[in-house]
This record gives sequence, C-alpha cells and structure tokens, in this order.
Amino acid sequence: RGMFGAAQFALMKPTSIFVNVARGPVVREDELVAALRAGRPWAAGLDVFEREPIGPDHPLLALPNVVLTPHIGSASVATRVRMATLAAENLVAVLSGRATPHIVR
Repeated sequence: RGMFGAAQFALMKPTSIFVNVARGPVVREDELVAALRAGRPWAAGLDVFEREPIGPDHPLLALPNVVLTPHIGSASVATRVRMATLAAENLVAVLSGRATPHIVR
C-alpha cells in the first residue's frame, strides 16, 4: 500500500507517463492527482484504483492528462476463454468426484 506517492512522483521526468495496472492501493491517489496537476508525471494511465468503482466526482476524471479504464486490463478474448476453460475443468472434476485441477489458495 502507498508505494507511489508525492516523493516518487517528484523524481519522475516531466515527460514521464505513470501507468498502474497492478493494484490500486499501491498508489496514493490524492498525491497522484496533485502531481499530475503540477506536471510531474506528464500523464497517467490507470486500470485499477484505491477504491473501485470510482465515483463520478473522482478528481482523476477531471484531469485532461489521464486515461482511465474500469479494471478491464485483462479483458481480452484469450483471457476470457482461458478463464471459462479453467472454470469448466474445475466443475467437471468436482461433479466427477475428483480433485479440482486448478486450486486457488
């Protein structure tokens, strides 16, 4: 949590673009907003947020140098097919009395 804040943004080049597709809480969003307004980094692209979904009054939405997506970074046809396949394989295993091949711990 909070790995990226004002101190880290101040070290970025004025031409840098900050991208977060990992986990929302690693960024202090209020400090990112202030840094973007100050021009360092130059822009940001975010697919994850501290709290999701973000509300219509979120300050990031008002910034012209930000691109936001609603936590859909992995939403490709290939990943969705793989997710469905894994779920089906687990379901078939359970219904057949076998251990699930894809255990999430």
